[in-house]
Amino acid sequence: MKDKDTLLPSTIKNKEKRSAVHAKLKHDKKLEKKKRAKAREAEEKRALELGEEPPARKTPRTIENTREVDETVCKPDDDELFAGNDADEFSSILNQDIVPKVLITTCRFHSSRGPAFISDLLSVIPNAHYHKRGTYDLKKIVEYATKKDFTSVIVVHTNRREPDGLLIIGLPEGPTAHFKLSKLALRKDIKNHGNPTNHQPELVLTNFTTRLGHRVGSANTVIIPSRPRFPWSASCYLPQSTYIFETKENKESASKGKGKKDEAAIPQEKVIARLQECGPRFTLKLTSLQHGTFDTKGGEYEWAHKKTQTLSRKWIPAAGGFSYDPDYLRCD
Repeated sequence: MKDKDTLLPSTIKNKEKRSAVHAKLKHDKKLEKKKRAKAREAEEKRALELGEEPPARKTPRTIENTREVDETVCKPDDDELFAGNDADEFSSILNQDIVPKVLITTCRFHSSRGPAFISDLLSVIPNAHYHKRGTYDLKKIVEYATKKDFTSVIVVHTNRREPDGLLIIGLPEGPTAHFKLSKLALRKDIKNHGNPTNHQPELVLTNFTTRLGHRVGSANTVIIPSRPRFPWSASCYLPQSTYIFETKENKESASKGKGKKDEAAIPQEKVIARLQECGPRFTLKLTSLQHGTFDTKGGEYEWAHKKTQTLSRKWIPAAGGFSYDPDYLRCD
């Protein structure tokens, strides 16, 4: 009969024995890891003493370095792609020929958290205006917004009195992007939240490297500007935050003696910068991208998510990573 210590925990029916075997296996694995680390350190130390190069460390396997290559990823020198971007529906706004003007409305169903969410959106999106939906059809609202020189329409969809989707319609020629909204945290739900300032917000897009990613990124760039003012901000992945600068006193000893207290301390002011989240915080996942304005019957779709499609977890999403906060509208 085999020793029970060598059995897999899943094969043991007794709960207490199964837990004990699992704990022992975990402990042995931890000891083995420490043993390998000590042996590696000793080998590196010995190589340095002999003047030799230490053995190369193994690169850990991560999701990032084992991702499968996506054929739709665009290269920085893709002239065809950028030439198309200069002539697409967003070119006039991206070239700052037109100032973005956004109309925000809701679906026909009431929501308890919808008004608070819309209030947070109005404080985030520049030049945004809220209009009650009433009984108007969405096509009529699109026609009205086009006549009033709005550049985009955002429809907040609700389900069971909870916001669960955003429909972003570009005007006057589209496209129409539909996002699934989840993990919503309103400003009032965030502990120690800050209040947004009247500075121009900024949308930083990360991993929007495919053709679909460029389209989705442009569709959201016309709502919130994406013109990083700092060279490092292109790689930031932050919620909507404000900078807070605090001045604190930093005491440095003027003279030090062994075994004695400092005879004098000169207070010096030190400026510390930190981030304070303002909210709202939520996740957006692209479900469809449609040519033109909203049309459920005769609309032509550029891309639509299929429930039956199975993708490897190592595959980079076509729309990149997108989390709104507002630096990042997380859409992964």
